[in-house]
Amino acid sequence: MSSFTDRLRAAAPPSAVAAGLVAVTVGVTSSAALVFTAAKAAGAGPAEIGSWMLALGVGLAVTCVGLSLRYRTPVVTAWSTPGAALLATALVGVPMAQAVGAFVLSALLILVTGVTGWFAHAMDRIPVPLAAALLAGVLLRFGTGLFSTMHGHFALAFPVFALYLLARRLAPRYAVLVALAGGVLASVLTGGWHLAELRVSLARPVFTAPEFDWRTLVGVGVPLFVVTMASQNLPGAAVLRNSGYDVPVSPLMTWTGAVNALLAPFGAFGLNLAAITAAICTGEEAHPDRDKRYAAAVWAGVFYLCVGVFGATVASLLTAMPQALVLSLAGVGLLATIENSLATALSEKASREAAVVTFLATASGVTLLGIGSAFWGLLAGVLTGVIATAGRRGPKPAPRRPTQPRPAPPREPDTPAAPRPGGRRRDGMGS
Repeated sequence: MSSFTDRLRAAAPPSAVAAGLVAVTVGVTSSAALVFTAAKAAGAGPAEIGSWMLALGVGLAVTCVGLSLRYRTPVVTAWSTPGAALLATALVGVPMAQAVGAFVLSALLILVTGVTGWFAHAMDRIPVPLAAALLAGVLLRFGTGLFSTMHGHFALAFPVFALYLLARRLAPRYAVLVALAGGVLASVLTGGWHLAELRVSLARPVFTAPEFDWRTLVGVGVPLFVVTMASQNLPGAAVLRNSGYDVPVSPLMTWTGAVNALLAPFGAFGLNLAAITAAICTGEEAHPDRDKRYAAAVWAGVFYLCVGVFGATVASLLTAMPQALVLSLAGVGLLATIENSLATALSEKASREAAVVTFLATASGVTLLGIGSAFWGLLAGVLTGVIATAGRRGPKPAPRRPTQPRPAPPREPDTPAAPRPGGRRRDGMGS
């Protein structure tokens, strides 16, 4: 019995399971509505929307579980939230078959970036403080969301925060789990749930043969690839590196692109590295042992599979769940990650200004040309660093002051002076 219990604890550490559940809850609730809107823009009905959720859930399960077990690293994937926002407007009037063709093109381009390795080369040239500042900027709104939620939902958000602090003191491994349980209880007591419209149903795959129309490929497929790489994969890779996981990025791009291409005909419009939800699974709340935190990403994949299988049910559950609960859980789950990111970003004086610019620009949420603030924040930080160091040379050595001759020490009378090696004088002036 004890051996079975030990195996269960090793496969399903409570803190890792809780981190995976919180990560999926935050990821789904924050962007599932955009997925439904994008599907409807392409003319999808209830069956197609369920198929989209099923394809995305299966793709995320395969990549989360497979890549995390392969590299023993918490590799968390997600669907492209900025991509869904782009599709919500770009797919209006576009036939579903042509939309699927755009999904396939975007996935193949991501696959090419992984095979060629150019994305990994670009990541190697990003200074560590700027990558940390980028991550802190991405996560800032979730950290502040914990406290801004208290303005209108104090009875829900404050217990989450208080229980988290108490558990951090008494049982750090279960801090997020305790906060999750307390938040659910507080939301039930305050009447925040609306379960009247909850329906349980399974999703079924619906295959759509892709059509490749050059106008849709250029107008939808290429922009989808750009925003996914710049707004999702870039900060996602920064999360892993900032957390100390030196996993090769190119295979991650290759596998997410390949799985995305295979599932695109069923509605998987974009699979990529996660940033915000990955930070929940790479933090110390997921597991005190950094080498075992990959279990949190594995459980995230299991929960994503459940989301896909019960796609329609998830839609109704999201409607019933209080948004204040989601924001509160995300806030406490990311506190340690934000702390470590800011410490790393400001650790080197030479790059401190560039890191601050990266942090502020990323946190601003600015979007230009359809590309999110993560890309523009990093670009602003790099430009700041280049301009700040342009024309500068290494520090000049301080000029040596001439050494003043020192008086010879007094000698005993009639005692000859000791010979000096090499005939050098002791006054420092040389021979």
